[in-house]
Amino acid sequence: MKQDTLAQLNVERLARRPVVVITNIATGEQRLVKAADIEKDPLRAELDKHLRMGRSELIQVGDDNLFLNIYAPTARLIIVGAVHISQTLAPLAQSLGYDVCIVDPRTAFASPERFPDVRVIADWPETVLPPMNVDRYTAVAALTHDPKGDDFALLHALGRDCFYIGALGSRKTHGKRLDRLKAAGESDNSLSRIRSPIGMDIGAVSPPEIAVSVMAQITAALRLPTSSINAPRVSVPA
Repeated sequence: MKQDTLAQLNVERLARRPVVVITNIATGEQRLVKAADIEKDPLRAELDKHLRMGRSELIQVGDDNLFLNIYAPTARLIIVGAVHISQTLAPLAQSLGYDVCIVDPRTAFASPERFPDVRVIADWPETVLPPMNVDRYTAVAALTHDPKGDDFALLHALGRDCFYIGALGSRKTHGKRLDRLKAAGESDNSLSRIRSPIGMDIGAVSPPEIAVSVMAQITAALRLPTSSINAPRVSVPA
């Protein structure tokens, strides 16, 4: 890899921006495609697919064999609420390679004893989230069921274009939530990105089952084209 290509690659990775290095196998010629340039690239469909899958692969384009080397940031999951669902969701996400953080000001809940080997921050989302460089490779699951804990996190996630934003609660609870967020200045189009009731429709009842449904929905949001992601269905009593 040429020095200038490597330098560009390092800049993009440091900024948590996805990038693809395309190598022509026959000639050794390389070019780097930044995330901002994918839409206008002649290989945009292949680049988009492989970035979503996070998988480097050899492809054939006409007579050329091209190796797509994918450099995608590590996906992160921020869980707002150190609740029972979180006790399954956090280790499940870690097992899938996510960088997980739990945020909850309640020290009785946000403790290492309840969440071994998980980063737990016992503070309010408005204090924790702004310095965290929340970005498009971040998923946010708001699970406190309390406006004081959830609303700021949801607004922050919307503002930072997180790839997944979900919130616990019944449809009635979510309706009241939408009214509050609209009053805070969010549009209907923006609020439609929040998955609530949270999780895919797998008939989940218990907290561990709901955690599985949430992780499935997060995975779909990361890996599938937006148009094919199922709407949330799991209901939780208000």
